[in-house]
Amino acid sequence: MSKLTVAVCGATGAVGREMLNTLHQRAFPATEVLAFASSRSAGSKVEFGDQELTVRELKEDSFEGVDIAIFSAGGATSLKFAPYAAKAGCVVVDNSAAWRMDDRCPLVVPEVNPEDLSWHKGIIANPNCSTIQMLVALKPIYDAVGIKRIVVSTYQAVSGTGQKGIAELEKQVRDLFNARYVECKAYPYQIAFNILPHIDVFLDNDYTKEEMKMVNETRKMFHDPLIRVTATCARVPVFYGHAESVNVETEKKLTAKECRVLLSQAPGVRVYDNPRELMYPMPLMGAGKDETFVGRIRDDESIENGLNMWIVADNIRKGAALNAVQIAEELVKRDLVRVNEQDRDTFLA
Repeated sequence: MSKLTVAVCGATGAVGREMLNTLHQRAFPATEVLAFASSRSAGSKVEFGDQELTVRELKEDSFEGVDIAIFSAGGATSLKFAPYAAKAGCVVVDNSAAWRMDDRCPLVVPEVNPEDLSWHKGIIANPNCSTIQMLVALKPIYDAVGIKRIVVSTYQAVSGTGQKGIAELEKQVRDLFNARYVECKAYPYQIAFNILPHIDVFLDNDYTKEEMKMVNETRKMFHDPLIRVTATCARVPVFYGHAESVNVETEKKLTAKECRVLLSQAPGVRVYDNPRELMYPMPLMGAGKDETFVGRIRDDESIENGLNMWIVADNIRKGAALNAVQIAEELVKRDLVRVNEQDRDTFLA
C-alpha cells in the first residue's frame, strides 16, 4: 500500500507502549502512527522512537482513514469499538480475550497458522500470552509427528496482570524489607516470595479461565478439536517472562535429539539446551527478546512417545506486542489490509 495508517488503541498501557516500541524497532511500513486511549489519557504523550505522539480519545468514529488498529485496551473496550473499526474498513488486531473464540475471527500466531488470516472479516484475535509461546515451540513437532496430548504447567510473571501487577510486586518487596505491612490489591494473596496457583477466575470445572484459554486456543489454532490439553497456571514473583514446563505425547516417536534439531530450525524458536553446561532458558534471559527459548528437552521415560521441555518467552513482547505486530506485518505481506464490503457489518449485526 502506498499509504498505511496504523493506530494503537490502549497506547498508554504497558502492552500498548510496547506495541509502539515494537512497530518502531521493526520499521513497520506505516506512513502515520496514531495513539488512542480513554478520555482520561487524551492529551498525554507517548514515545514512538525519537518522537512523541499525542494520545487521542478513542471514539466510535476514530477509525476513518485508519488501515490497521492494534488493540490492547481490555475486552470491554474491544467489544465496544472493534466492530466500528471493521465497519470503517479498518482491520483490527485485538490483544484481549474478547474475540479469541469467536468463530468469525481468526486466532493467529504467525509462526503457527498465518494462513488463517485469509478469511478475516475485519477482526483478528491475538492469543493468550502463555498459549503463544507454547505453540511456537510445539507447532513444528505437531507438523512432524503429530501430538496426542499436552500437559503444561506455567510460571507466569506479574507483568501479565499489567502495570498494577508490576507495581504490587515491587511495593511488597520494599515493604517486606522495611518491616511494613504488606497490602494485597492486584492479587488475593501476597505475591512477593510466593507462588499463586491461580490466574483469572475459577470456572465450574475448578480450572481457571487462564487454563481453559490454553486448552481451547490450542485446539482452535491447530484446527484439532480432539487434541487433549490440560493446564495448571501459576503466578510467580518475576517481573517479565513466562516459563512453562510442557510434556507432550506424540503420535509417532520423536527423540529428544531429533526434537532439538527440529526446533533449532523452527521460526521464532531458539534452542538453549545443554544441561552439562547448565544451559537452560530462564525468564531473565528472555526478557526484552523476541524469540521463544526452549531447553531441558528430554525423553519422557514413563511413556513410549513422550517428550519434556521448558519454554520461556517475554510475555509482553512475543506474548502480546510482538505477535500483534507480526500479524500486522503478515497482513501487509499477504495484501490482506482490507475489510470486504460484505463483511463490514459482521460484528455490528
